[in-house]
Amino acid sequence: MAKKTIQGKVVAKSGDKTARVLVERRVLHPKYRKIVKKFKNYLIHDENNQLNIGDFVVAEECRPLSKRKTFELKSVISKAGE
Repeated sequence: MAKKTIQGKVVAKSGDKTARVLVERRVLHPKYRKIVKKFKNYLIHDENNQLNIGDFVVAEECRPLSKRKTFELKSVISKAGE
């Protein structure tokens, strides 16, 4: 089975080796037929503490590392301020 990947922006560094990523997705509203944005926060595992707030990252699903942390950092798309 393929692992789920998410892409988003780092909005917080919380604790050691953990970052919070905001993922935005655009969906069609069922009644009004308009594109609306939906947001969700994910906790991801950052083994080397290399992430900073504002970075765009790709994370991949992994085994549960804690109660809410089930994704690990795969790659950094762009650093903050670039």
